[in-house]
Order: sequence, then structure tokens, then C-alpha cells
Amino acid sequence: MPEIRNMTLNFGPQHPAAHGVLRLVLEMDGETITRADPHIGLLHRGTEKLAEYKPFNQSIGYMDRLDYVSMMCNEHAYVMAIEKLLGIAPPIRAQYIRVLFDEITRILNHLMWLGAHGLDIGAMTMFLYCFREREDLMDAYEAVSGARMHATYYRPGGVYRDLPEQMPQYQTSRWRNDADLKKLNEARQGSLLDFLEDFCVRFPACVDEYETLLTENRIWKQRTVDIGIVTPERAVALGFTGPMLRGSGLAWDLRKKQPYDVYDRMDFDIPVGVNGDCYDRYLVRVEEMRQSARIMKQCIDWLRVNPGPVMLDDHKLTPPKRGDMKGDMESLIHHFKLFTEGYCVPAGEVYAAVEHPKGEFGIWLVSDGANKPYRMKARAPGFAHLSAMNELVSGHMLADVVAVIGTLDIVFGEIDR
Repeated sequence: MPEIRNMTLNFGPQHPAAHGVLRLVLEMDGETITRADPHIGLLHRGTEKLAEYKPFNQSIGYMDRLDYVSMMCNEHAYVMAIEKLLGIAPPIRAQYIRVLFDEITRILNHLMWLGAHGLDIGAMTMFLYCFREREDLMDAYEAVSGARMHATYYRPGGVYRDLPEQMPQYQTSRWRNDADLKKLNEARQGSLLDFLEDFCVRFPACVDEYETLLTENRIWKQRTVDIGIVTPERAVALGFTGPMLRGSGLAWDLRKKQPYDVYDRMDFDIPVGVNGDCYDRYLVRVEEMRQSARIMKQCIDWLRVNPGPVMLDDHKLTPPKRGDMKGDMESLIHHFKLFTEGYCVPAGEVYAAVEHPKGEFGIWLVSDGANKPYRMKARAPGFAHLSAMNELVSGHMLADVVAVIGTLDIVFGEIDR
């Protein structure tokens, strides 16, 4: 008998299902995995170290680039940490706008996850369907910040500016006839709030379409049911948060348990799974999209009837209006000092966390009283989830590795920061 040995296989880093530059070293007995060892370090950009060399305000843009699918949620945690150190609270309208855009971000994230997860397992149509709805929400990002992805919209003391009264519209081009153009611009005749309200009305039917394709699809269920099972006790021990924890049956959600901004005023449910497998985590995320649309609708209704400031009026921390800066010497000095030197925050340390689409995203900030952090540490949910990879895939087949990476909802920017 020839000696039979286990085979060691490299999965990634150039692999379409690795969701970034993840390198997995898999030890395999035939096609069954006996051990999985995730390797990171191929993307490392040193975000936490860079933040220590920049004034507080100038690192907001780095947050967008951590998990580049959940941009504004990352900003939210960082901005909340600075506000805790400064002992300030943003105006109530700004808090509602933040909650609205957190939920837009959650839907954006889950659509990207669902499309990519479907593609990994073999459901091509899902990717096209999900990107159809993502396009509308990307336009909402662009309407408030000018950027489709890296918005830098949240600021200590509020948000960059109020919601626009006019939604950008598609222009005439040689690729669209008048009928197509009219249909595309139908929901864009009013303000951003009108556009988002129209989205909230349309979106549940779109989620029904996704579920029609997948939820009872026998191939989908064969690829996800009983794959990567995590018991509630193990989920807690492994540091799982977000849909990974709720998929195992634990109703832990920071928006309910440790509310921030105006989440305590919102009416929504926390979906939980039963078996803790890939299928349950899929169901949890799909239901979360429906709940996010519910929260968005509540924010839109409140924002319509409650005008007000969206930024604190303290020009030691927030920039003066551009018109004032052009005509008033004191405003010009405030502007110059704020954007060159920034502001000094009291010495101390804080931890601020948000219920990010992937789990608990936290920022730990240490200040020594200077205008830049002494130390900044991001608590990325994906990092804890990836570290459980060996436990999740041991005993499964090679094809199941793809399903498990998909269910973890990995975006490498936040893992390999």
C-alpha cells in the first residue's frame, strides 16, 4: 500500500470567492477539510497607525475605506468616539439623518452580500437583481455627499449638510429614448426624502423577488442547510456579533440593547435564526433588509415635519458657513485653524460601537490632550468571524468553504486594516 497523506491546498489570495485578498491554507483528506488556516496581511494599509498622525477630523475618510461596503456605519462609530471625548451631542435632526443613512448602508451591505453569496454558490441572477436596487441607494449617497462610496458625510457635531431638496436626474443621451428617460426620472422629481420614500414602498416587493429565487430553491438549500453550524454558546465564545450571532438564535442587537442616536425611538424587530447554519444566517439578513426599510420610513416621516440645524454651532469644532468665511475675518480664522490644526480633545479613553451590518464595529480612542489620537483601534466584526474559520469548515467539503466564506460576509478592508 502506498502511504496516503493529507494534501495541503492554497485557497486564494487570487480567488473570486475569497472576497478580498484572503489566503486560506487548507489541509485536506481527499475532498474533506481537516484544518483551515486563514492568512492575512496581503492588504494591510496601516489605517490605525495612520490615524495617530492626523488631526481627528482628517481620519474620517479612512473609516470609509475600512469596510468599503458599509461606509457610513464605520464613520458613525469613529465620529461617536470623538463626540464622547469632547462631551458633545449632535442636533436631533442630525441624529435622525445618521440613523436613516445607517439603515441605507445596512441595505447596501446586505444587497452586496446577497448578490456575491448567490454568485459564489451559483445563482447568477441574484447579483444582477441586487445591484439594481443598490444603484438607487448609491444615488442617495451621492446626493448628500457628492461621492457614491467614500462619503465622509458624518462629522463630529452632526453631518456635513442637510438633505437636498432636489434629486439629481438622468440626462438625455444617445443610449436612452424619451420613454426610458421618463421612467428613470419618475421618482426623482422631488427631494431626496421623496425619492427614499418611493424606494421604501418598492423595496419589500424586490426582497420578495430575491426570496422567490432562493428561499425554497432546492439547490440553494442543499448548499446552505446544515453547513457551518454554530451553537449559541460557541457563537458567544468565538466573539460573534451581528447576523452571525443572531443566526444562532441570540437576539443581541446594539440598536436595541445599547441604543445610540435615536434608535430608542424606532419600532423594529430583531430577526433570529434557529439552527445557526448558513441558511439561517441568510434568512436573518434578508429579514434585516425589510426591517431597515421600516426604520428608514420612520426617519423620513420625522424629517419631513421637523426642520432644524444638522451641525453644532460651535466654530471651534465645526466649520463656519462658506458665505461667512468669505466676508468675516473671524470665520476665516476659525476655518483656517480647524482645517490645518484641528481641535484638541480632553485626555482620556473611550470606546464607541455601532450595530454595523456585519456585527459590532467599535472604535477605541485614546487621547493625550493633543489634536490627534494617541492611539486608535478598530474592533472589526469580520476579524472575529474569520478567526472561527477552522471550526466552521472542519469536516465539510471543499465546495462548502465557498459557502462559509460567503455566509461570514467578509470584506477584507476591515479585517486586514
